[in-house]
Amino acid sequence: MSRVGKMPVAVPQGVDVQIKQDQISVKGAGGTLSLAANALVKITNAEGKLSFEPANESREANAMSGTMRQLVNNMVTGVTKGFEKKLTLVGVGFKAAAQGNKLNLAVGFSHPVNLDMPAGITVATPAPTEIVVKGADRQRVGQIAAEIRAIRPPEPYKGKGIRYADEKVTIKETKKK
Repeated sequence: MSRVGKMPVAVPQGVDVQIKQDQISVKGAGGTLSLAANALVKITNAEGKLSFEPANESREANAMSGTMRQLVNNMVTGVTKGFEKKLTLVGVGFKAAAQGNKLNLAVGFSHPVNLDMPAGITVATPAPTEIVVKGADRQRVGQIAAEIRAIRPPEPYKGKGIRYADEKVTIKETKKK
């Protein structure tokens, strides 16, 4: 059995987990998240702990038990604490401004770039060169952060662009004569 799948998911106080035939929904202070249940995994809720077991002895069922466990764990963590990704802007004149659910970027193009944030995702700019993307759904937070970074990814010669806060950009040496 999957090592990750063997560990139970502890459901904290104030979080409601509903397991139906085809869907798992987690409701908490951070919102409500739902996930399609997989037929290869049996989920049981006992005394505030969720356990995941493969429905049969196949390799796919074993792998899916660990995957489902981690997805549900991310949902529980998301509705309690939430997830966030930090991005930094590197470059002369590069700046970001959050206005409600919009993000305005000035990143060296001849025009400003305006992005609308989907429901459930909030964006903040504590400094003009910092962007913080927050939300309950880990996948969506990471996807939105990746889409923001893709507007102007860091280039390898000067390192200018939008990068994750913990990203290391390897600077190339310029061409010598």
